[in-house]
Amino acid sequence: MDQQELKKFSTVQLLNFCIGFFGLQFAWQMRIILSGPVTESLGASPFVFGLIWLAGPVTGMVVQPLIGALSDTTQTRFGRRIPYIFGGAVIGALSLILFPYSGKIASLLGDNIPAWTGLFIAAIFIWFIDACNNAAQGPYRALIPDNVPVEQHALANSYLSFAIGLGSVVAAGVAPFLRLFGIQMSTNAQFLMAGLAFILAVSWTCLTIKERKIEKSENTLKEENKTTFTDNLKAFFAISPDVMKICAMQFFAWIGLMSLMIFFTQYVVHVLYQVPDLTAIDASLRPQYDSVVLDGQNFSQICFAVFNLICFIIAIPIGKLAEKFGNVKVHVSSVLSMAFAYLIMVFYPTKAATLVAMGLAGIGWASVLALPFAMLSKYIKPGTEGSMMGIFNIFIAAPQVFVCTLLAWFVSKSTYELNGLPNNHWEYAFLVGAIMLVLTGAAALFIKEKQEQ
Repeated sequence: MDQQELKKFSTVQLLNFCIGFFGLQFAWQMRIILSGPVTESLGASPFVFGLIWLAGPVTGMVVQPLIGALSDTTQTRFGRRIPYIFGGAVIGALSLILFPYSGKIASLLGDNIPAWTGLFIAAIFIWFIDACNNAAQGPYRALIPDNVPVEQHALANSYLSFAIGLGSVVAAGVAPFLRLFGIQMSTNAQFLMAGLAFILAVSWTCLTIKERKIEKSENTLKEENKTTFTDNLKAFFAISPDVMKICAMQFFAWIGLMSLMIFFTQYVVHVLYQVPDLTAIDASLRPQYDSVVLDGQNFSQICFAVFNLICFIIAIPIGKLAEKFGNVKVHVSSVLSMAFAYLIMVFYPTKAATLVAMGLAGIGWASVLALPFAMLSKYIKPGTEGSMMGIFNIFIAAPQVFVCTLLAWFVSKSTYELNGLPNNHWEYAFLVGAIMLVLTGAAALFIKEKQEQ
């Protein structure tokens, strides 16, 4: 069965298709928003926090290409992709639930353990969470070129953006919403909620999505199993020169995106709410900032809810606009709006301006989640979807290494005194991010999209 024989997905089918991605993003959003406060409470400085975030890009560069290639050659009664999607969700959900208890788990090891043990355990859980997220995400993305006709690829990826936006809005909005009624949801409870959402939503997808069955001979399977990562990498870059341009565009975009994802909650707490660097002050002074930090976390969640609400609202319209005007034009406009939003937060660090800026940034987020994948999918040879999407993920993961190391180091060295106490210029991360997003738009202009036959 080739692409020409695939039937178009209805709106209901597309909505059902993206339910698992709702849970996947719900889990990742909670990890984005609350991992910073949890690790800082265990003693993580800005630079150490950045190093812990290396879990995402490193596992992304290793896990997604590996799992993607394996899923291309896997044949089970449950399908090619489903076993990896479900396995990632189960282990990832358990890690999410246990992560906020890292300090307590460390205390069970005895009284004479090093002070950094709790932080080390938290880092391990973050690595598991990110590895499992990547293990599920790559095969999930590959379901689109597997089962959806090529003329619907942009739309199908937009529905995934729709699910990502909705999952993120719910994840970020539950705690602030409950607070309106005098209920303060604990960090532990929010991670429990994220773990349950991850496993339940992915289970629904695994039960309701029937993968297109691709019959392969024994000789074909043997040849595919002999294929190495290097072979897949060579095949990827042999597709078309325009693929390299798409990769460059994606590389810059994800430096820009992760400068927001990694540092935003800390920006809110330390810049907008003016909490000093808690790892650099006396331990006896830290409790007096607990309530302010909690207020900052809640405002950060509201901002992320707005950010993802806009993504949720415009995700499908962006797909429609891309079908009419082309992926490149829509993508350039979207990422430049995100760059402008970053500059607002750098030069006008107020709560009102930040809330507006996060809404504007949501436009770029919706586009980055959908249109680069739609551009790439036109060049992928049937039967290699998993490995190709996995390799493409390298250009999402590798730029995050830059953010987690050099940018985190830069922020940690950008210090100043706040009311006589040390603090960091967290907003500098957004200035670097804005420059990267402008470069994303410039790189996109050199792409000549492959036209449909």
